[in-house]
This record gives sequence, structure tokens and C-alpha cells, in this order.
Amino acid sequence: MPSASDMRIGIVVCEWNSQITTPLLEATTATLRQYGAKPEHIVVRTVPGSFELIFAANKMVKSGLVDGVIAIGCIVRGDTPHFDFIAQGCTNGLAQLNATGNIPVIFGVLTTNTFEQAEERAGGRLGNKGEEYAQTAIKMIDYARSYER
Repeated sequence: MPSASDMRIGIVVCEWNSQITTPLLEATTATLRQYGAKPEHIVVRTVPGSFELIFAANKMVKSGLVDGVIAIGCIVRGDTPHFDFIAQGCTNGLAQLNATGNIPVIFGVLTTNTFEQAEERAGGRLGNKGEEYAQTAIKMIDYARSYER
């Protein structure tokens, strides 16, 4: 695993389903620090919901102040097609940023059928996906930098 000691990492996290996104954020930042990221180099911003992650991540990418962005959200299927529209829009928007930008954008949005499935992935029996988000960001920033040398 590369060192994150000289990496500046932006995190955008949605407030919606904060019972899930807060533990994901905590695990993400703890893992970044575990691999050497300095607390002052971890920039965290909040947005109301997962769809707004696209705008916020785009602003972070364009700011030039970070080497990578992690977008953290949680979308739980409900009784209406709202889930499908938000999940697809969020996925497409973040994928476009990742494909067209100069720094990596990590997709940290849980899309689950039930709230219990989300809890299982945010510190429950399946661990905490926030750890994976942080590790992926570090690896992808290191990868992006390999093209700058």
C-alpha cells in the first residue's frame, strides 16, 4: 500500500441517511490516517443528498486543492422509482467526473435494497466499506501520479 503522507484528499459526504454515512466517513478518515495522511490534508464537505455529490465532487476536482476525491453516500430502495433515478444519476455523474477529470473520484455510494443491508456495510457484520474507499483513493492517487513522473 502506498503512503498517503503527501496526499491531499477531499471527501464529500451526504447528510441523508447519516446513520450510515457518518460511520462510513469515520472509517474512511481513520484509514487515510492509518496510511499516513495528515489530518490537515483531509478536506471534508457535506451535501444534503447523494445526487448532490456530483456537484460537490466536481467543485473539489476543479479546485486543484486535492489529489483525489471520495464521494460517500447511501441510497436505500423505497416503494417508488426514486431510488432508480437517484442511483443511476449519481453513478453516471461520478463516473463521468472520474473518466474526464485529472484526479480520481472514488465511488463510495452504497445502493442497497434495505436499510439493514446498508448497516451491514457501515460497520456491521460485513465490515465498513469506508476502509475500502480510503484504500482505493490512496492507490488511485498513486496510480495517477505514476503518469506525472
